[in-house]
Amino acid sequence: MNRIPASIILASASPRRRELLRQVGVEFRVVVAAVDESVLQDEAPAAYVVRVARDKALEVLARESDGLPVLGADTAVVLDGRILGKPGDRAEAQAMLSSLSGRTHEVYSAAVLAAGAQPPRECLNISRVTFAELDRAWIESYCDSGDPMDKAGAYGVQGRAAEKITRIEGSFSGVMGLPLYETCQLLRQAEVLF
Repeated sequence: MNRIPASIILASASPRRRELLRQVGVEFRVVVAAVDESVLQDEAPAAYVVRVARDKALEVLARESDGLPVLGADTAVVLDGRILGKPGDRAEAQAMLSSLSGRTHEVYSAAVLAAGAQPPRECLNISRVTFAELDRAWIESYCDSGDPMDKAGAYGVQGRAAEKITRIEGSFSGVMGLPLYETCQLLRQAEVLF
């Protein structure tokens, strides 16, 4: 069986981003970026996610020599202006989930496509997510599943946490980790997707 060659490189280890790209028929190969994802002092959430997505795309573009465009992406959960990254441990995951309980927060999701000497193409999506009240027993059980540990804000919208999300205003795929509408726009502009 002949495989269609990759049309882009995905600079991300995220299985959710791979799933989303497959969903829209984009052929890709994965090269994980090695960048510092620390938030800079006084960095706004929008600037942060775009910068990290750009850093991922440019870092991989500099390492790869096959000429394929590189897609970098980053997502941040933001509550009261504060970025909630991936929890470092179970206690931090529990604290994040407790802080999200019964409240609405924002999810900033950026994608950057870098190719050759052209300036990178960038997009940003901001969605709002509302959780029902999360009781301690549910938080404990959810943390027992291990699902919160590799996700911004300590939850994955595509998994069990969905049972506690009462409302999403914006992009489901953006909350999942890659805003598909905006990303496909970038890929069309670069003539990767038609």
